[in-house]
Amino acid sequence: MKIKKALFTVAIIMSMLASCAPLMRASSAKSSEGVMQDIAVAPAAAPVTEKAMAGESAQNSNYSSTGVTAERIVIKNANLSIVVTDPAVSIDAISKIATGMGGFVVTSNIYKTTTSSGLEVPTANITIRVPVGQLDAALSQIKAMVSDSAVDILSEDVSGQDVTGEVTDLESRLRNLQAAETQLLEIMNNATKTEDVISIFRELTTVRGEIEVIQGQIKYYRESASLSAISIILKAKAAVEPITVGGWQPGVEIQKALQALVNSSKVLVTILIWLVLFTLPFLAIIFLPIFFIVKAIRKRKQGKKAKEPKKEA
Repeated sequence: MKIKKALFTVAIIMSMLASCAPLMRASSAKSSEGVMQDIAVAPAAAPVTEKAMAGESAQNSNYSSTGVTAERIVIKNANLSIVVTDPAVSIDAISKIATGMGGFVVTSNIYKTTTSSGLEVPTANITIRVPVGQLDAALSQIKAMVSDSAVDILSEDVSGQDVTGEVTDLESRLRNLQAAETQLLEIMNNATKTEDVISIFRELTTVRGEIEVIQGQIKYYRESASLSAISIILKAKAAVEPITVGGWQPGVEIQKALQALVNSSKVLVTILIWLVLFTLPFLAIIFLPIFFIVKAIRKRKQGKKAKEPKKEA
């Protein structure tokens, strides 16, 4: 009887695991190995990790008592492209900014490119992670490295991804799997036959593997939300300076001519839009009644002429 009860309980647990599978959203299936490696190489980020773990413990306690996460989990990242005098010097300065804020450098690369005039200039890119609360301050310090912010900041993009729903689903699935693991352990302890123990152990191994995967995904989301990634492309000033011939800059003149062409095209297109959508209907409303009135008068005159008797010669 004990064996039958054990097998019956295993069947119930497997049914429960199958029913909770749809709770996991498709986005949680994304591979997080690359970013986890980025986060794992951060010996200088210990203070941030302690805060993140403290926040995670508080959120878990709140979740267990209320069933809902106490705060929204948003992953904020930024991309920046700037022009500097020396990319190699600037990349070192950015590394110091990251470590000084309790973050770290994920990747950095310096290479040379050749301009159209045959000049070799250095170009660099670097990705850093800083505490999310320091994201704006880090961006401000990096942008302060340029000579002219109106010209030398080529692009800037800050994005946010709300993953609260994904984390909520993962935590719900994790609790179900942990409850199933506990039940399987009890059943295995009470089993007497070797084949039953082996069968339950296989199911227990599967459940334990799913638990570890979900715990890793939750950790990835929480640590990504606590540490923002900033990817910076640094171009040398010499690579973007316009060509000068005897004080004349043809590249600048071409740019101005193209801009004037675009502005003129905008004016022409605007005029056509107003002509088609406003002027023509307005003229139609005014002149169409006049046209029909004139046409009716002419038709009436022609009818009168047709009725008049012809004069005999």
